[in-house]
Amino acid sequence: MDHAPHPEPPHPEPSHTGPTGGLTAAQRDAYLDRIGLPDPGAPSPRALARLQLAHLRTVPFENLDIHLGESIVLDPAALLAKVVTRRRGGFCYELNGAFAQLLTSLGYRVGLLAARVFDGERLGPPFDHLALRVDLDEPWLADVGFGRFSHHPLRLDERGEQADAEGAFTLTPTGTDGDLDVLRDGTPQYRLGARPYELADFAPTCRWQTTSPDSHFTRSTTCTLLTADGGRATLSGNRLITTAPAGERTERTLTDDEALAAYRTRFGITLDRLPSLPGPPG
Repeated sequence: MDHAPHPEPPHPEPSHTGPTGGLTAAQRDAYLDRIGLPDPGAPSPRALARLQLAHLRTVPFENLDIHLGESIVLDPAALLAKVVTRRRGGFCYELNGAFAQLLTSLGYRVGLLAARVFDGERLGPPFDHLALRVDLDEPWLADVGFGRFSHHPLRLDERGEQADAEGAFTLTPTGTDGDLDVLRDGTPQYRLGARPYELADFAPTCRWQTTSPDSHFTRSTTCTLLTADGGRATLSGNRLITTAPAGERTERTLTDDEALAAYRTRFGITLDRLPSLPGPPG
């Protein structure tokens, strides 16, 4: 889905909603409890890395609401209620939208950046992905909403390889308006824009992602989480896929009761029914 062009400021600055970020102290503490992390202290690269890793290990990337008939609302209060109160996950707009609130409440300067996801050599639509710019002594790319991605924040101004447990990441200028291609082990992941936006700017593409038959989110269910040992657990439909840190992969098909139990025990998600995919046309 295309968007009307926005005027580009000569030197865009990250958006910043103030030291509390709209969260009360109780909400901030509840969020930290949700990701199993004590107060990380003053903003710093090390504290930001701890926050991102803790988030990736506790809040799954999942699109289940699309197949449960539930609306996805890009409203700060709704995102906080889903991730923290209901202890659910979400996809990029929800996870990075919520994480931005937590970071801002802890004193970080955060901007919401739009990206286009690569599918092979083809780029997805504008606002296809939401990632975060976090400004400390230097700018960082933080992302808890892309599924398999860097475990730790990446330096936005670094052009060499950045080693991570998930691979070698490189940020390469495209030569257009400050855009960067983000690559993992040489494979492009997404094209990141330089300008910060408001959460509402992502709503039209979010609606397309959750309703269009051309969106891969409407064609399959996924729930995936980084494990404490650096592996990954993924439930796609009734297929449970586990990947060890060294890359060994196992897969088995679960019964419906086993799938509901796996959502609960492996991902912390309690459902009263399984999400259902749309039937074939006609």
